[in-house]
Amino acid sequence: MTRPVFPMPVPHLPLITPETARLRLRQWRADDLAPFAALNADAEVMRYFPAPMSRPDSDAMAERMAGLITLRGWGFWAVERKDSGAFIGIVGLNVPRPELPCYPCVEMGWRLARAHWRQGYALEAAQAALQVGFATLQLPEIVAFTALPNLPSQGVMEKLGMQRDAANFEHPAVPEGSPLRTHCLYRITQAQWLAGQPPAAIGR
Repeated sequence: MTRPVFPMPVPHLPLITPETARLRLRQWRADDLAPFAALNADAEVMRYFPAPMSRPDSDAMAERMAGLITLRGWGFWAVERKDSGAFIGIVGLNVPRPELPCYPCVEMGWRLARAHWRQGYALEAAQAALQVGFATLQLPEIVAFTALPNLPSQGVMEKLGMQRDAANFEHPAVPEGSPLRTHCLYRITQAQWLAGQPPAAIGR
């Protein structure tokens, strides 16, 4: 099967801040750094990543994500609940490292604080990210990947209508011998996404 190749360079637009019924996906603020660091230091949240992150590494990651949003208008957004204004994690789109077998591509990902699990927030925010990717950025395809043991994230990918590739891959950023090194890859094309949308949602 021929895969669409994402045209480089990536789209650059004015700042995009998607919203859902319960969530706001927005640019980063200074007061997001502490709760983001707490999230990244939580061993349960980081169960399917190589290791929890230190505060300096977490802050640097947030700075990179904020910089990419400033540059492109989109990226891994900070996510807050509309009812409380609480920062709950990150969801969004990103151009991953070129060593990955799916490159060039745009990936979708999420990471939420444990207090906000099992409430449908990851799925809700990811649906908003797909809306941006396909209706606004006009991407031909969006991918997502995770370590094989991460069944919860794979469940979200499947609920989004993404299809799993038959072949797995070894993630170059995960040490050899780690049970998290082998990853599965999911994809959804713009045509597949459009086919699953009600007419009123397309181009919103």
